[in-house]
Amino acid sequence: MKAVHYDAAKTWSVTDVPTPEAAPGQVRIKVGQVGVCGTDLHIHEGEFGAVFPLIPGHEVVGVVDQLGDGVDRFQIGEQVTVNPNVYCGQCAYCLAGRLGQCAAMLGYGSNFQGFFAEYAVADHKLVFSTEGIPADTAVFSEPTSCAMHGLESLQMRPGGSALVLGAGPTGLLLAQLIASGGASSVTVAGPSQFKLDTASRLGVDQVVRISRDDPDANIAALLAASPHGDGYDAVVEATGSPTVGDICVPLTRRGGTVLIYGVTSESDLVRFHPFDVFRREITIKGSFAEMTSFGAAIDALRGGRVRTEGIVTHRFGLDDYGRALDALRADPTAHKVVIVA
Repeated sequence: MKAVHYDAAKTWSVTDVPTPEAAPGQVRIKVGQVGVCGTDLHIHEGEFGAVFPLIPGHEVVGVVDQLGDGVDRFQIGEQVTVNPNVYCGQCAYCLAGRLGQCAAMLGYGSNFQGFFAEYAVADHKLVFSTEGIPADTAVFSEPTSCAMHGLESLQMRPGGSALVLGAGPTGLLLAQLIASGGASSVTVAGPSQFKLDTASRLGVDQVVRISRDDPDANIAALLAASPHGDGYDAVVEATGSPTVGDICVPLTRRGGTVLIYGVTSESDLVRFHPFDVFRREITIKGSFAEMTSFGAAIDALRGGRVRTEGIVTHRFGLDDYGRALDALRADPTAHKVVIVA
């Protein structure tokens, strides 16, 4: 089969590799589409715990092609997706029920073989049916599960106001979940007008266009747009930019929460005044890998609580994997990029 294969960071090719067989307890999937996200750019650089050699890709939708012995939950041809995050079940964190902090976590497409290929296999316990959901929506199952975990981590009080900094796909998914989770208002801010227009079409209450390089003006504009003029009860950093991270605390109301949701580089630093956090009792949280949010995410997509129309802008075949990375990295017209196997 054809697959994207990395020998090392930044060193990859589209090549033929053996087609995997479904072992007992496994499902083989004929890959339909795989989303490309910012994490894939980090993996390309050798970051985010990447282990090589590697077939990357973790946002998959496809159809069941082969069932291993003992698997009876699925039918051949059924549309499915895969939770790419695997906990060990044996470390101190797992045994304490803190699965997202697993000390030996594995991830499809980061430290073992992923889905930028024509076929892939997965343990059946990680496979979820998306039958009946359009493929262009089902391909958002993994990022929606991350957004669902973000909502769970935020633990926002009903009736509060929220600001999502970043109008990328994952920011828009989380904004919709925050709205359906009881927020009184949700604002999305970003520098790209067409992404903000998509946010408005998806039902976000308010959008604010901000600059990439004028933090003081951004703070002033976003405070002025907040419901009471003094910021937001929840501020979500969904860009992975430390420059954006720097303005999160000043935009947070007294007793509010900052959620670090975007993926930065490991060496990036964000600045804030500790006295401000202390005096105004600001909580700062992170939201990393989900472990138990996949079913809820698929239900939200199936029920229309999370909508995805208009987010996919670019499609590439496996042979054009390099162009897909370039589009995600540098094309100002790109929103969601997918690989079609």
